[in-house]
Amino acid sequence: MKAGTDTGTADRSTAVADVDPVSESRALERMAEFDALREQADIIRSTWNQGYWVLTRSDLQREAFQNPKQFSNSAIQPHFANPEHFYIPEMLDPPEHTKWRQLLGPYFSPGRIATLEPAVQRRCQEIIGAIAQRGECDFYEDFAREYPTTIFMGLMGLPVEDAKQFLVWEDAILNYSSESDPEQTKIMQAMADVQGCFRELFALRRVEPRDDLVTAALTWEMDGKPIPEQDLLNMCLLMFMAGLDTVTQQLSYSFLHLATHPEDRERIVRDPEVIPDAVEEFLRFYSIVTPGRKVTSDVDFHGCPFKQGEIVYLPLSAASRDQDEFPGGDRVDFDRSPNHHIAFGAGPHRCLGSHLARRELRIAFEEWHRQIPNYRLAPDFDISTIHEHVAGGVLGLDRLPLVWDVGGR
Repeated sequence: MKAGTDTGTADRSTAVADVDPVSESRALERMAEFDALREQADIIRSTWNQGYWVLTRSDLQREAFQNPKQFSNSAIQPHFANPEHFYIPEMLDPPEHTKWRQLLGPYFSPGRIATLEPAVQRRCQEIIGAIAQRGECDFYEDFAREYPTTIFMGLMGLPVEDAKQFLVWEDAILNYSSESDPEQTKIMQAMADVQGCFRELFALRRVEPRDDLVTAALTWEMDGKPIPEQDLLNMCLLMFMAGLDTVTQQLSYSFLHLATHPEDRERIVRDPEVIPDAVEEFLRFYSIVTPGRKVTSDVDFHGCPFKQGEIVYLPLSAASRDQDEFPGGDRVDFDRSPNHHIAFGAGPHRCLGSHLARRELRIAFEEWHRQIPNYRLAPDFDISTIHEHVAGGVLGLDRLPLVWDVGGR
């Protein structure tokens, strides 16, 4: 990121900077860059690629999220103003988006998600139990990736034994950089493979229906007509992407913090009742999603001339650390109240899976600290060697080596 000069508009200060949204960085650097951008100006004009806008303040991001008529979801990343792929319902605007949310909503309601708790807890206990006596692990690889993947597969009706293949596809789609896959051929092939897998599952569920989301989706109608199979495949691709990497990376950032801030880790061990508040504070401080919106018509936005077709970038951690809304927002505080963060977005596209994500995170915190209360970064490990990437609009780490003493608290 290269800062530029303040242009001084009438209502909000702006600046120019070279903000590359997809280059690799070191752990925690990307969020620190967003913090620096927010301190520099409320609205940034990035000169990267063909140029785009960055909103750094909480109130401005909320305004954009809540106005889909002006800020469309038809493009959601700065480097894809005219994307070839199409995720349903994320890349739809109302009223089409509303129809899909009405169909999907009951499967992600608080009541429905509550029924999953025994299975989620059991799976979490199994994975941690297999790790606990080792005294070491790569938290990212051994726990954070595997745990939400198996939960997602059960929800969709996929065979859990296929989890390893899904993790391979997840890597290709979400854990890439402009350096590792410049033409994005690996991403497109992996997306095609995921959709091919779901196409086979559709055929199976038509003759062997079960109590899962895929079986239900095959019966859905919209405007009195069956939903085309390709639209269902695009929905399943989104469920795959949203259901895997987000929880994985939220866990990774949270446990990186706990492994390097023993006072916070010890408080969770000593007082598990604080875990729901800790989850919310980690969601705020380490908001990992970095969505975009496409401007639908020329508009003067707080003094800035947004043009039709331009992309507006909305990195959520910039908003969730905005100290105008969150006093002391530059530090983690489990006692923060109120804590109305926007880690799950805002407006009509607020994350459909937020109830499931919160439950997965809470259970992971409870079970991990029950079985492995004392952990830390591996000795002689340099945190600067952890790569931080952004793919699919989600910030992510590539590893997190932890160690602990076996058999004692």
